[in-house]
Amino acid sequence: MEWTAYIWIIATFALFYFLLIRPQQKREKKDRQMRNSLEVGDNIVTIGGIVGKILTIKDDEITIETSADRTKLAFKKWCVQSKVESGETKE
Repeated sequence: MEWTAYIWIIATFALFYFLLIRPQQKREKKDRQMRNSLEVGDNIVTIGGIVGKILTIKDDEITIETSADRTKLAFKKWCVQSKVESGETKE
């Protein structure tokens, strides 16, 4: 094999790294930081689309209140998709 073939293989791996792997790792790190910064009283949206207010946090589990009926649900932390700021709630 010529040197150019090696260069193309290395360039292809570099391209995959910078276009696919690295951005995914950055997103995962950002999501992990958001989930670790959750506090009691925060409003959240789960990956299933359930909106609620955090009541308790234990290790890797959270309990949320979802409605005026005071329905309580328990989820794993990894189920939290996003933290809702106070101005973004029910419009």
